[in-house]
Formats: sequence, C-alpha cells, structure tokens
Amino acid sequence: MSPSAGPRRILRVLRTPNYRIYTTGSSVSLVGMWMQRVAVGWLAWELTGSTAWLGILAFAELCPTVVIAPLAGALADRLDRLKALRLGQSLMFLQSLTLFSLTASDLITIWWLLALTLFHGIVVAFNQPNRLALVPSLVARDDLPAAVAFNSVIFNTARFVGPAAAGVAIVSVGVSVAFAAKTLASAWFILALFRIALPRQTSGRGAGAAGALAGIAEGLGYVRRHGAIAPLLLLLAAVSVCARPFVELLPGFADAVFASGAPGLAAMTATLGLGAMATGLWLAGRDPARPLAPLALASPLVGAVAIFGFVAAPSLALALPALLLAGAAAVTSGIATQTVLQLAVEGPLRGRVMALYGLIFRAGPGLGALIMGGASEFVGLRLPVAAGALLTVLAWALVWRRRRSIAAASRRDEPGAASLESGSSSAAAGGSSAVR
Repeated sequence: MSPSAGPRRILRVLRTPNYRIYTTGSSVSLVGMWMQRVAVGWLAWELTGSTAWLGILAFAELCPTVVIAPLAGALADRLDRLKALRLGQSLMFLQSLTLFSLTASDLITIWWLLALTLFHGIVVAFNQPNRLALVPSLVARDDLPAAVAFNSVIFNTARFVGPAAAGVAIVSVGVSVAFAAKTLASAWFILALFRIALPRQTSGRGAGAAGALAGIAEGLGYVRRHGAIAPLLLLLAAVSVCARPFVELLPGFADAVFASGAPGLAAMTATLGLGAMATGLWLAGRDPARPLAPLALASPLVGAVAIFGFVAAPSLALALPALLLAGAAAVTSGIATQTVLQLAVEGPLRGRVMALYGLIFRAGPGLGALIMGGASEFVGLRLPVAAGALLTVLAWALVWRRRRSIAAASRRDEPGAASLESGSSSAAAGGSSAVR
C-alpha cells in the first residue's frame, strides 16, 4: 500500500454526505461524553473518597446493558434505527442537563449521581445497537472497514481531548462546567441526526414480545454456530471484564497511588486516548483486503502486558508509556473485532450480533470495575488490576489455540461476509440526495 493510500481511503469515506454529517455530530458528542465520564468519576471521589463507589458507579453505567442489550438488538433489527437514535440522544441530553443543574446548584449527592448514572446506562444500552448497526447504512460496503476504524479514531480522539478539557475545567472552574459541555454536545449531535435521512431499514417482521424473544433466540443460535464470531466475542468478554476495568479506577490511581490529583487523572486518560487515536488512524488507512482477525487475536496479549507495566510503575511518569501501549492495544482489539463482526454477520442479524458486542464491550468493564473496586478496599488498587491482566492472558491462551479456524471463518469471502444489508451501498452512493 502506498503512503498516500491510507489518507485517500479516509477522505473517500468522509466524502459520503450522510457519514460525514453523522461523524461531525458524533465527534462533538463524544468529547462531551468523555468530559462527563471523567467529571462523574472525580465528583464521586470528592463526595466519598471511596474506590468502591467508583466501581459501583461504573457498574451502574455499564451493566444495564446486560439486561437490555439482547432486547435492544432484536428491536434494532425491526425498528427505524435513525429515529431510535434520535430519541436516545434526546434522553441523554435531558440526563446531562439534570446533572449540570444539580451540580451547579450544589444539590448533588452520591445517590443523585448514582441514579443519573444508572439512567444514562439504560438509555445507552437501548441506543448502542442502533448506533453500531447504523454505520453500514451510511457507507458503501468496501468503505466499511475504514468507516469502523475512523469511528474509533473519533472516539479515541475524544478520549484524548475530553479528559484533557475536563481536567482543565475541573481545576480552573469546577466540575459542573464539564456537565454543561456534555449538555451542549448532546444538543449538537441531535441536530446532526435530524439532517440525515435514510430509507426505512427494517421489515417490521416479528413485532411484539413473542417476535422479539424469537429474534433474541435466533441471534444467539447464530452466534453460537459461527466459527469466528463466537470465539472472538469470548475473547472480547475476557478483555472487557478482566483488563479494561482499570480505566474506571484511574481516579483512585491518580489520587491514592500517584498523588497527582485531577491533572494526573487527565494526563492518564489523555495518554490512553493518544495511543488509541494513533492506532485508530493507522487502522483506518490500512488495506481492507488484509485480514483483521490476527490483530483481534494478538492485541489482548499486548494489552495485558501493558497493564502489568502500568501497575508495576513506581511513578506517574513511568506509568504513562504503559498506558500509551494499553490504549493502542485496546483500540486495536475493539476495531479489529468489530470490523470482523460487521463483515461476517448476515445483514438481517446485524443488530442482534452488534448488541452482543455492545453488551460485552460496555457491561464487562462495569462488572470488572465493581469487583476490582471492592477488592481494592482491602488489598489496594495494584493487585486486583494485575490479577485481571493475568486472567486475560489465560483467556487469550485458550482462544489462541483456535486461531486457524477463526481465521478461516472470518475471511471476507465467506457467505456471511457478502450479506451486508441490501441497499447500504446504494444508500451511501445516494447520500447527497438523502441529506435534508
């Protein structure tokens, strides 16, 4: 691949009007989301000084997905995803506005924070399958790997910019400013979503509770039988529960381990985002013909080694390089796994499969953070995080033994890979006329 091929591939996908509008709105929303996420963690630490509460809030934010995601995935294959996404973003706007109002008026308590975090987690659980399954409708099939990777670039750029902005806001003005920024960012994304118009994407078959339950069973059976999707989701589950939760505990590391306060928290989260952003840009410009399954399999091991380096670091300065590598490994795992799934899954089942991906990706860290946060009250922060990295290595070793069958089942020319939703290419090609 020539040096200019990567940028050309990114520019080509950004020339699709619907995708460009969606990405512009999403990028602003994600910066606000990361500002709020950092601010919630720091506010919880200020209110309680407890790592257990950090774990509880992470659990409340991420684990509604466990209950809701299977149903949300079945609904995403039956409802208008764009309309559902607009409704979800409107509810998140109201959540941020309430959080800002309570904090600015000094009425916030840890229980209000817990309730609003739980509400946000419920809305996101319904919203995420629509958000993940919508992307293939915005671009042509050949642009899907670049679109998925560039979405991750946007996410991890926000992970770099948002925490840095939140750190400045918390230190110089106060935590409520971060919540105000999230409120405005949500409003911006809602406006962007109303500028996108797509053909109705679902047939409406199987409406009702019985149809939804049958759809859930159909999706689970499909995943279980697929030679690549099942083991990749299993490995993702190990990474999400055992490796990624250390990110939710960074406020405790910043204050109790490295004694660096809010600036240290911002530096750590921004370093994670920087490593992820650089890797995401590389993946977005990577030749789509090259297989991604090997990266999906190898990156969890790299991430576990980086986490070992982080917990062993005696100072923040020595911990940051390990966080850079951990961020790169995390985004490689996420992009590679999601792209393999998007290419391999049959179109009518996309919402359900991506709901399982979202369930694992979001709920796993919440469960892991709850366990690690509780354990850290007794043994400190370093040991639980190191134990999680060790469990990740063990899970990786089990899945690695199936690498040949996974690679064979995840090839782009397998039957499922050619079954992306009909009309996604034509919708992307006709995006100019579809934009209001």
